[in-house]
Amino acid sequence: MANPALTEAVYYILLSLIQPLHGYGIMQNVEKLSKGRVRLAAGTLYGAINTLLEKGWINALPGMKDSRKKEYVITDLGKQVLNDEILRLSELLENGNRILGGK
Repeated sequence: MANPALTEAVYYILLSLIQPLHGYGIMQNVEKLSKGRVRLAAGTLYGAINTLLEKGWINALPGMKDSRKKEYVITDLGKQVLNDEILRLSELLENGNRILGGK
């Protein structure tokens, strides 16, 4: 795998952007998906969004003229990165369970 491990915040942001969302919607969805364990501050979120835009993992959708809200959506490259991360995490879980005798 060419991509490094994702941070939990980036993982949940990419997962949230399977459907277009604006910043506040991303924050709410990440909190919901993580059952309240991961809460993104605005600075963390928008720093991550800028990085993800630069990497081509997400795109900003064209906004309506009257709206300040920008919506973002995952790209095909972002989906591949997310799938790679899921495979990596699955391997970690399988190895941990095998060695510790878990399920």
